[in-house]
Amino acid sequence: MGEIITPFLMQSAVQAITPVLLAALAGVLCGRVGVFNMALEGQMLIGAFAAVVGSFYLGSALGGIVVAVVAVVVFSLILAYGATVFRGDPVVICIGMNLLASGLTAYLLRQMFGVSGTFSDPAIVGLDKIRIAALQAVPVIGWGFGRQTAITWLAWILVAVIAVFLFRTPIGLRLRGVGEQPDAAETLGVNVTRYRIVAVLAGGALCGLAGAQLSLGTVNIFSEDMSAGRGWIAVVAVMLSRDNPLYAAGACVLFGFADALSIRLQSEGLPNQITDMAPYVVTLAALFISHRRRTRSAAPSHELAAATPGGASEAPPPDTR
Repeated sequence: MGEIITPFLMQSAVQAITPVLLAALAGVLCGRVGVFNMALEGQMLIGAFAAVVGSFYLGSALGGIVVAVVAVVVFSLILAYGATVFRGDPVVICIGMNLLASGLTAYLLRQMFGVSGTFSDPAIVGLDKIRIAALQAVPVIGWGFGRQTAITWLAWILVAVIAVFLFRTPIGLRLRGVGEQPDAAETLGVNVTRYRIVAVLAGGALCGLAGAQLSLGTVNIFSEDMSAGRGWIAVVAVMLSRDNPLYAAGACVLFGFADALSIRLQSEGLPNQITDMAPYVVTLAALFISHRRRTRSAAPSHELAAATPGGASEAPPPDTR
């Protein structure tokens, strides 16, 4: 066990968790207002590209983050207004957004920088790592968080903030009401359309942070389709959590460790074609287990009674009086 859990593994896991966690929080906010956001992959990709553009031209990592957040919020207007004002199908809109993000970033990469595939330049300023010497000395936890970016710390702070906001504030109650009972919320004077638009745009800001972490947090480059399925994993985390930020964080931890473990196994000599499957195998397994549990909990009471020996009782004879 000591050979598996190493400082490198912990640091890689936390780095892998951060963008997926931020995207999952965006999906949770959208889900709470009744908008199923499947465009997390495309939003994260737009954020990664915009962060590199902002960092390159402004010469600042903070500038890259701001550009990423603004770009993804603007991009999210497609879903915000398409699914609310124009009453389009969110699934169809999100698929279109993912395809648009992939094509648009590849096109802009060629037009702005004259390259295709990957763009790397010394002028790209990456995010600084926050080094905490006292925390680095702590086994396991310190290995993971002793040297991370500010976005990583912000992501975990936002998990607690969003949980408190959703379940302990009046605005959070209204927001949940918009998703669960929109007609009832309307009768109470809540502007359902406005709440949905704001929630989707807030989710876009979170995806902008996720993209900035992806392109500036570790590698300081942009590659075409560098989100590499992380947005889809975030969608799965949202589904498993049932729009609960705490449960979504737990699912992201599972996927992040699977991703880091795949890198570890690859360094041990296993083919990358096999190790790259690890996060997705874990995702499918988690979906399967979650589906089985939901199916069992939703089983009718008479079926459960019949399946339990001695648990079924015969119905009383009809009253013939």
